[in-house]
Amino acid sequence: MSTGKKLFGKTALITGASKGLGKAMALAFADAGARLALVSRDTKLLAEVQAACRERGAEAEVYQVDVTSEAQVEQLRQDVLARFGSLTILVNNAGINIRKPITDFSLAEWHQILDTNLTSVFLLCRAFVPHLESGCGRIINLASMMAHVSIAHRVPYSASKAGIMGLTKSLALEVAAKGITVNAISPGPCATEINTPILNNPELLAKFTAQLPVGRFGKPEEVAALAVFLASGDSGFITGTDVVIDGGWIAQ
Repeated sequence: MSTGKKLFGKTALITGASKGLGKAMALAFADAGARLALVSRDTKLLAEVQAACRERGAEAEVYQVDVTSEAQVEQLRQDVLARFGSLTILVNNAGINIRKPITDFSLAEWHQILDTNLTSVFLLCRAFVPHLESGCGRIINLASMMAHVSIAHRVPYSASKAGIMGLTKSLALEVAAKGITVNAISPGPCATEINTPILNNPELLAKFTAQLPVGRFGKPEEVAALAVFLASGDSGFITGTDVVIDGGWIAQ
C-alpha cells in the first residue's frame, strides 16, 4: 500500500455516482484505495464509472437505485452489506435542481427536489448508520453554497440544501460517541452537468464568473479531494460542520 492510499481497506457508498461530483469522488476514492458501492439511476453512465474505478485497481459494484424510495434504499442496504460486509464511508451526493420562479413550481416539482436532495439523505443515513464502522465511520453530505447564500429562482433547491445542514449537525451529535463523524461540503459553482444551463450561456457564465474572486468555476476534482480528506483518518476531529468550497463567493 502506498502512503497515498488514505482510504485503503475502507468501503464507501456514493450516491449520484454516475456523473458530476459523484463521478469525480468515485474516481478519487478509487485512487485512494477504497472499495466502492456506486449508486445511481443511470446504469449506462454508472457502468462507465465502474470501469474507470476498476482500471484504477479498485473493487467497485454498481446499484441502480431510486434514492427517494424507502423500499429501494432498504434493498440497497441488504445488497451492499451482503457484498461488502460493512460500510465505512457514506457519501450522500444525489441531487437535482430546477430553476424558475416560485409561482411556476408545482407541488410535485417541490417534492421532487426535496425528496431527491434531502429525504434521500435521511433514508440513506437511517439505513446505514447502524452498520458504519465504529471509530472510523464517515458520513459526508453534499450541501451547497446555496445553503448559506442564494439567488432568485432557487427556492426548493436552497431549502433542500439548508435542510441538509440541519440534518448534518444533529446527526453528528447523535453518533459522535461511536467515533462516527458527519460533515457537509458546500460547493460553489462547479463545472458539472447540473450547471450546464449556465456553462452553455456565455452571458450567464460571465455573470457568475465575475462574482467568483478566484475568477473561475470550481473543478469537480477539487471537491473530490476535499471529500477524500473528510473520509480519511486525518479528519477525525472534524464533525458537525460544513466546509465551503466556493472560490470565495460567500466571503464577500
